[in-house]
Amino acid sequence: MAGHALIVGAGSGISASFARALAADGMQVGLVARDTDKLADLCQEINGQAFACDAVDPDAVETLFAQVDEAFGGLDVVLYNPSWRVRAPFVELDPKDVKKALMVTAYGAFLVAQQAAKRMEAQGSGAIFFTGASAGVKGYPQSATFAMGKFALRGLAQSMARELHPKNIHIAHFVIDGGVAGVASGRPVEGRANTDEQPDVWLEPDAIAQTYLNVLKQHRSAWSWEIELRPWVENF
Repeated sequence: MAGHALIVGAGSGISASFARALAADGMQVGLVARDTDKLADLCQEINGQAFACDAVDPDAVETLFAQVDEAFGGLDVVLYNPSWRVRAPFVELDPKDVKKALMVTAYGAFLVAQQAAKRMEAQGSGAIFFTGASAGVKGYPQSATFAMGKFALRGLAQSMARELHPKNIHIAHFVIDGGVAGVASGRPVEGRANTDEQPDVWLEPDAIAQTYLNVLKQHRSAWSWEIELRPWVENF
């Protein structure tokens, strides 16, 4: 699959696995993070290109897409991966934390998706994906900040799908209902590994990425706007 992809909120875990999957399938991949130093090894591995951007800054996002226009000349796939959370009893939440969660998880997604959609409308095709979570479907105790952000993200994706699918732009939201092996909140974590004694406790990033790739290749007569991924050992 030839073309160009952009992964916003790139790091280890889901984003890195999806970047590898796209590159292996023949796509040129751009990786976006506030700190691009952490992307050096992955860029070298997949022959990708790093871009620095704060996704909650409208001017920075506009500049990012101008840079991508110059580097790639077009975009076929954009994944918005960032989120932010803080766990605390509701009455103890700092309003600043709540605002940050909404900005990173939802507002940044809007900014990136809007810039991507403008370009994809003009070219007549494209795909915009969002990494969601079970918190976007059900709110958990002491997790109001995460639930607010992920509920907003899911609503954004659903609304975009209804508006943009008829314009040949595939919108998909992925509900990650469980912990991801090796990472938490986008950062490497020791001990998050499946074992023979406890297989499949954690979702494997490569398996998640394969699902993203499968959805990307769906025929438009049967597009999914949302896919839920859950280990078979996860409690319903």
